[in-house]
Amino acid sequence: MLVRDVVSWTGLISGYVKVGLSSEATALFLEMDVRPNVATFVTMIVACGRSRNLTFGKGIHGLVFKCGFSARPAVCNSLIDMYVDCERLSDARRLFSELDEKDIVSWTSMISGLVHSKFPKEALALFSDMQLSGVKPDKIILTSVLSACASLGALDCGRWVHKYIDGCGIRRDVHVGTAMIDMYAKCGSIDMAMEIFNQKAQKSVCTWNALLGGLAMHGHGAAAIKEFERMTETGSSPNEVTYLAILTACCHAGLVSEGRRYFHQMVAQCDNVKPGLEHYGCMVDLLCKAGLLGEAQELIRNMPVRPDVLIWGALLSACRDTGNFKLDQDILDRLDHFEAQDAGVYILLSNMYAANKRWDEVKRIRKLMKEKGLRKAPGSSVVEVDQKHHEFFVGDTSHSRFEDMREVLNFFGHHCSAEENLS
Repeated sequence: MLVRDVVSWTGLISGYVKVGLSSEATALFLEMDVRPNVATFVTMIVACGRSRNLTFGKGIHGLVFKCGFSARPAVCNSLIDMYVDCERLSDARRLFSELDEKDIVSWTSMISGLVHSKFPKEALALFSDMQLSGVKPDKIILTSVLSACASLGALDCGRWVHKYIDGCGIRRDVHVGTAMIDMYAKCGSIDMAMEIFNQKAQKSVCTWNALLGGLAMHGHGAAAIKEFERMTETGSSPNEVTYLAILTACCHAGLVSEGRRYFHQMVAQCDNVKPGLEHYGCMVDLLCKAGLLGEAQELIRNMPVRPDVLIWGALLSACRDTGNFKLDQDILDRLDHFEAQDAGVYILLSNMYAANKRWDEVKRIRKLMKEKGLRKAPGSSVVEVDQKHHEFFVGDTSHSRFEDMREVLNFFGHHCSAEENLS
């Protein structure tokens, strides 16, 4: 082309971004000999987000400000997405709060980003702010809100979203339907999840995975196997997530032979799906819970990938629970050189050495933990009361109604003890 204007450059850059060639798109942007327009900047911001190139993304943000485009909604929304993709939620929140006018895209970007980044409580709080602002949610943002409800076990909020979807006549497409099934299943309402699942004529692999994952979570092993077989009979092909769900179901229900069968079935497929760390972790956990420590160690030895913290944790927990502290030397050697920033495995290993009265090893492990600055993270749980979520940590006394809760717990504790004495 003898003359290349901003439209020509932006069109070519956009093409590279759409097919995932972000580096080539960046190189083209740097070659531009004309002034970029809003479409150019939006395209480059998207490229930076997808490639997690925060440094260049900040540079584009600065150029946007210098060129006077920082107030454009399309640019601001793209920047929020970019910061979320780069895991800079503080920058995304700051930019979002500075917007004079927030449209549905702005709210969707921020709420979806919080859900994706594992901040469901903050996502629901922001959703409440959106409703107060008068912006009506669409099915995209409602899908994200359902995911947040699933993560928190916020059944009341999830039911409200369900009623809103039906009341507004929003079509339950694959995404909305799957999110509803996932929410009800994870909130413990399996019957409702099954009802919605059976109402859907079209079921994607994600829809099946949501149901199987919910059944697995709540220990319905036989029901999960039945639905898995029904899935394969309908012609749907299981993926890695499907196999993880069915292996988890077998693990929770103690179905060892079924778990072996599905794991070997997955391995035999070779090209279609391949077992990853999570699948090996489920099998090790299943074998350990069944007391088959020898078979679990053999599986770990033959793994094509390095065992992670969950696999070692399952093995050591089984040793502790069964009182069997005899591990093969090569397994101990691999454990000894295990590098992790999780204190749980080191504590289990230390306890195992202590049970064998190997006090020098106990001191060495404790010293190693101190050098790494590792401390066991406290356990926590979330309770929903009147659509508000209360998180409690082990030994936590900071809640405003702690004394009231303690009195109630003490009352029921004494009451139960009295009943036991009478019986």
